[in-house]
Amino acid sequence: MTSGPAAHPPADDPLGRMLDAHSVVICTGSGGVGKTTTAAVLAMEAAHRGRRACVVTIDPARRLADAMGLAGLTDTPALVEGPWPGELWAMMLDTKSTFDALVATHAADPEQAAAILENRFYRNISGSLSGTQEYMAMEKLYELHTEERFDLVVVDTPPTRNALDFLEAPRRLTRFLDHRLYRLLVSPTRGLVRAVNLAAQTFLRTVSRVVGTEVVHDAIGFFAAFDGMEAGFRERAAAVVELLADPTTAFVLVTAPRADVVEEATFFADKLADAGLEVRALIVNRVHPDFSGQTLGHVVRRAEALAGTPLAPFAANLADFAAVAATEEGHLEGLTGRVAPAPVVRVPFLDSDVHDLGGLDRIAAHLFPDAAERSG
Repeated sequence: MTSGPAAHPPADDPLGRMLDAHSVVICTGSGGVGKTTTAAVLAMEAAHRGRRACVVTIDPARRLADAMGLAGLTDTPALVEGPWPGELWAMMLDTKSTFDALVATHAADPEQAAAILENRFYRNISGSLSGTQEYMAMEKLYELHTEERFDLVVVDTPPTRNALDFLEAPRRLTRFLDHRLYRLLVSPTRGLVRAVNLAAQTFLRTVSRVVGTEVVHDAIGFFAAFDGMEAGFRERAAAVVELLADPTTAFVLVTAPRADVVEEATFFADKLADAGLEVRALIVNRVHPDFSGQTLGHVVRRAEALAGTPLAPFAANLADFAAVAATEEGHLEGLTGRVAPAPVVRVPFLDSDVHDLGGLDRIAAHLFPDAAERSG
């Protein structure tokens, strides 16, 4: 997020009311639109309002730590010191450790947990399998929410198209656990062993030649060890889906006024609507402000009238800014209509990057009236 002249903060405080009313805020949007910074600002503002807030990022670029002026983040919430009556915590998702904890939770006993955690097939897939990161982000969100340690959990999601996986991951897990092939694999007496003995020996020999016999044996061992844990995973996935749809969960869509980015944000807004989920706020970063307060046609005519005078360069620049601002508003028109009646808050281009708490304060001043007053 970079910018210049300060825009007037909204007279009302819709984002503040959203923070006060919700216990989960999920920030989503394309990469590079300031989503990570926005998540940090929302959590910081909640701390200013006296709440215990935790911001979670699954962004591999680790920009959240930079924005908060921290040396780094781990998968354990770290307290961020600052001038607020509440508490601000921050953490980075560690996919594998979250998966390990989930296995330990649902295993029937320590022996079953150890059999899975020490399995080479599990160790290979636990951090890299497609969709694992998205599901474990949802698991961490659910864990933090149900611990009741924090009043508000703010989650910074992957870029938009991946964020759809983030939302779909719990349902995808449930479908997998209900699939006939999975039930065949995990049943040691009725399923895989019998299938191997009767029908699948040739197939497994072929697979073994491609990926190696040890890999096949490790996979068989993993599914056998996992037998009996499906109910716990299925129930947890269903609980996560319920949390996403709960009235205490708010989705904040973050975008920029470029045509391609707005198109992607519109796509995601539609997908949320299809899932019965409502966008609670739209934050548009890096907006070119309209300095003139007049229509584009009027500004252009004024610039033409001043051609050849000492004021001509200034009038031309003003007309250029007005043209860019009008174009950006044209890009946003369809999106704002889709998310209505959610509030739309615009953050202008700033003159420096955000890399510390002071930078977060500058952004907050454009989102919250109280923050604008604190910054003077």
